[in-house]
Parts: sequence; C-alpha cells; structure tokens
Amino acid sequence: MLTVPGGSYRNCDGISRRNFLQVGAPLLGLGLSSLLEYEATAADETRDRGKSLIVFWTHGGMSQQDTYDMKPDSPAEYRGPYRPIKTSVPGTVVGERFARQARVMDKIAQVRSVHHENGIHAPSAHWMQTGYFGPTLARIAAQYPSFGSVINKSLGSRSPHMPAYVAVPQAEAFGYQKSVYLGASYDPFEVGADPNSKNFKVPNLALPGGLALANVRKRRDLLSSFDLLRRDIDRTGVMEGLDAFKAKALEMVTGQEVRQAFEIGSEPDALRDRYGRHQYGQSALLARRLVEAGARVVTVNTGYWDHHNEVHKNLEQHLPPLDAAMATLLEDLDERGMLESTLVYCAGEFGRTPLINGHAGRDHWSNCFTVMLAGGGLVGGRIVGASERHGGGVQERPTTPLDVLATIYDVMGISLGTHFEDPSGRPVSIVGSGRPIHELT
Repeated sequence: MLTVPGGSYRNCDGISRRNFLQVGAPLLGLGLSSLLEYEATAADETRDRGKSLIVFWTHGGMSQQDTYDMKPDSPAEYRGPYRPIKTSVPGTVVGERFARQARVMDKIAQVRSVHHENGIHAPSAHWMQTGYFGPTLARIAAQYPSFGSVINKSLGSRSPHMPAYVAVPQAEAFGYQKSVYLGASYDPFEVGADPNSKNFKVPNLALPGGLALANVRKRRDLLSSFDLLRRDIDRTGVMEGLDAFKAKALEMVTGQEVRQAFEIGSEPDALRDRYGRHQYGQSALLARRLVEAGARVVTVNTGYWDHHNEVHKNLEQHLPPLDAAMATLLEDLDERGMLESTLVYCAGEFGRTPLINGHAGRDHWSNCFTVMLAGGGLVGGRIVGASERHGGGVQERPTTPLDVLATIYDVMGISLGTHFEDPSGRPVSIVGSGRPIHELT
C-alpha cells in the first residue's frame, strides 16, 4: 500500500510506483525522505475504531419519491399514491410504508442530493460500490474494489475467527461487491442461503457427508506435518498464501465461534417476529449477529427494485419488509449498546424518475436520489441536501458517491489518504476527490 497526499438477475439495459518516486515526488516538492515520512504518518492515521458496517443494498434502485424524499405538493404523476406521514423528527416526513422507520427517524440521517452521471445499472452499481465510474456495456468487468473490500483490507475482522466481510445471501450489485486487484482474500464470504428458510444452513460451513469434527481435527494435525515439508520445498511463496486461506477456512468450519454466529434459530421467537419472517428481516438479524461476533462489514442484498412497470404494486412487496428489518435493526442495536459502534447504510445504484411513465412505473434516475445512514456515531434525524421541486435534480448540497464513501471510511477510522496499487502499479486513492459529509459528524 502506498499513501500519498491529496485527495443473478437480468437487467433492463498509468504511472508506476517507481516512476512516482523518481518523478512525481520531486514535482510535488517532496524528497524521498519526506515522502516516506508522510507515508508513515498517513498510515498511522488509519485507526481501528472498533466499528462495523451493515449495508442494505437495494439492487436496481429504490424510488426516493415513494420513500424518503416525498413530493406531496407535486402533481399526481410525480408524487404517486403514497401519502407522507410524520416522523419522530419534527418537520420530517417519509412515505406511509415506512411507518416503523418513522418512529426511529431521530436515529436516521438522509442525504437527499446524491448524484452521478450514468443511468445504466452496471456502471451505476460500480460507481456506488467503488466511488468510481468504470465499466461500460462494452467493458463490463469491475475496474475498482468495492468499499466492503477496501474496509476488509484496511481493517480486517474484529475477531480473528470471523470473516471480515460477509454478503447475505450472496454478492450482488452486478458483480461489483468484490475486491478486484486487492486480492481474492478480500472478497465477501457469501452465505449462500436465505436466513428465513426453515432449515437455514450455510453451505460453506457444512462438513461433507460422513465426516465428523473430531476426525477433521485429527486430519488437520496430520496434514500440518506434510505442509511443513511442502513449505520447506516451496521457493515461490505460494504455499504461504495457501496456508492463510486454508487456516481461515478450516477454523471457520471446525471452530465454534463462526458456527454459533450463524445459528439464527437461537434467537428468541419474539425478536425474530419483530424483524419479520422474511428474507429482509432475517438477513438483518443475521447481520446483527455477525457484527456482534466480530464481522466488520455485512451487506444485505435485498432483491431487485427495477420497477419500470407498476412501481407501486411492486413496492408493496419490498417496502414493508425493508421497513421492519431496518427499524428493528436500529432498535436492536440501540438496546444492545451497539448503535454507536455500528454504521447502517442503505443505498442502490441510483433512484427512480420523478415522473411516472406510461406503464405506471418509474425508470432509472441518477440526477438526484437519496441514501440513508444511521448509527456509527453520526448525527441522526438530520437531512443533508435537497432535490428540486419535483425531484428532477439537486437543489442544494450536491453529494457524490465518493463523498458518501469518504464519510463511511472516516467513520470506520480509515485514513482518507489511503491508496492501493492497481495491476499496473499505479496508486489509486480510495476516495479521490470525495470528502466526508461534515453535516453528519
């Protein structure tokens, strides 16, 4: 790492580190000793604050006009059928299907002026997951690591036995929730099953048929003696990397800490009912259990929100369960004394059009949309930025995806001067021109 100053659904639609040290540093007025001194100082700025992050990813794009950024005075073709309701914060309203969140709105901050410049799912998902525009329809591969992977590499897990980054039930966002050039070890651990299923079990933590834990542990001891010999023979360093992967995987399978964290059935029925007996609710409850056990980032992928047709009929399937899941999570974290140390973030790749289309749906809209942040020490009950009268564009306080990610990294204690080298050896900033949203801190 180099630190330098400066800043499966079907959807609808170059300078090296050496050259920088030789050329870039003198141009910046930095001698080598000064550069190395800054590198050490900036690295020290990354301080593990013991915080975790739970993400609700609304894959496809949530309609802000029907949820957080209501436009009750607009014509019907803009405002839609949902009525605004009061919240625990005087003067703040939300859509009526967010009645549970309305009661805990004093814990929730909204940023209503997020925008970027792409209206296609994949590039937009990449922008929101990484902070950077990258893929196009002609070049769909991920270009930059996701913020979950950046946090994983920067801070790691809060427990040596827990995976640092988990996706429930699996990674989504059109494939952009992974680590790219940071290395596969910083990809999310994918649960691979619906926590609301009757006999929920994590496939990757299950032993093959006929194997008992005691036998696996005996084989581990036997293999370790062979591995020592293989490491002595190996001259490439490959074994060292394989050992790290194998040790982590074996500990997860045979150890009690990880297995117990996934045992959602041990939670009281009353609490499970509060979260909701659906994928949203039980995924949120599982996220809380994983964070409590030491996971650093848990992303809850909530299903597909690409409602070009009959948006309000489709939202009826998404909004009530999301509302129950998020509101109960905030209450649960607060009751357990975990809210200050757990940041909750809800976003998608963009919002939806202010104007309802001819199919009673809303199309893609990246010009202005809303994201939600709560906990982690941020100021709740606050609204940052505003959209125009009908929600078509940003009226005040423009906010970029990089600003949002800079806020998250800052909360987590990651130095905003952090750079990682891409495959060409070029140092890439994790925040670029992004700056934390100071109104929330």
